[in-house]
Amino acid sequence: MKNNKPLFQLILAILALMSFQVQPLFAQEEEDDLMSLLEAEEKPETNFTFATFKSTRIVSGHSTETNAEGVMQFLIGHRFGRINSGWRELFGLDNATIRIGVEYGITDDLNVGFGRSSFTKIYDGFVKYKFLKQKSGATKFPFTATALASASITSEPWSNPNRQNFITSRMYYTFQVMLSRKFNEWFSLQLTPTLVHRNLVKTAADNNTVFSLGAGTSVKLTGSLRLNMEYFWVVPGQISSTLAGEKIRDSYSVGLDLETGGHVFQLHFTNSRGMTEKFIASETTGRWLKGDIHFGFNVSRVFTIYDRNKKAEKKEIKKLEEGKS
Repeated sequence: MKNNKPLFQLILAILALMSFQVQPLFAQEEEDDLMSLLEAEEKPETNFTFATFKSTRIVSGHSTETNAEGVMQFLIGHRFGRINSGWRELFGLDNATIRIGVEYGITDDLNVGFGRSSFTKIYDGFVKYKFLKQKSGATKFPFTATALASASITSEPWSNPNRQNFITSRMYYTFQVMLSRKFNEWFSLQLTPTLVHRNLVKTAADNNTVFSLGAGTSVKLTGSLRLNMEYFWVVPGQISSTLAGEKIRDSYSVGLDLETGGHVFQLHFTNSRGMTEKFIASETTGRWLKGDIHFGFNVSRVFTIYDRNKKAEKKEIKKLEEGKS
């Protein structure tokens, strides 16, 4: 044992030295891990802008908003007659038109929709795609861009049934690019270049394709109340003929958005009788200064038909259950 005592002391000294050096090494590794976590937390993220507008409509025209994947929106629009029609017509309330529509989110950015209006008995369908998104943070982009293509067909009787009529003469097409920016929580702005193509026009002096420039704003008044305005400027010289004896004019609308749970209730005044782009951008005849104003409202309700998050959760639970068995 006496011969082994120096060896035993040497082993103890080496172990003590190793423990003294290993502790700082582990401490350094822990410090490096903490620094990497802090750096990861401090790394800027990309934040996408949401709720530029409260609904898929500003007033009558589309906004850049789309329904999320698996969400169906049921939309009912009303337009009453002109306010200047007098008290016998209850200032237009006796003469109402309605549009009932359904929209569905195939993805968060791709929507399809279908509707039917009692005014001129027109059916319409559209495809809507959001291809650019406003964002801030690590990656910045200043605005949101959504494209829309729609087709509509009227089912009214032919004005002249004795001549040869074609089904294509009943059809209209609309193409829009909507560009919006949410400047802050209180103010949003949208520009909407619009093309409306009419297969059949009254005279050779009328353009089949009409260009107009739309603009819309939304101003937040309270947490659930917004003031909206919408204007469509029709470039002069494109439409020479009249509609029911009245000239084609620019569309102007003003209204309020009231959000109540899953509903968005929109009240508005407008000089446009119709509720699709065909009417707004090429067939508006009302004059605000003469009282040719229609009171109206939109009511929308959304329903979740398909929830991808819940479906993913069910798949994970099923995998776990299969693994246990």
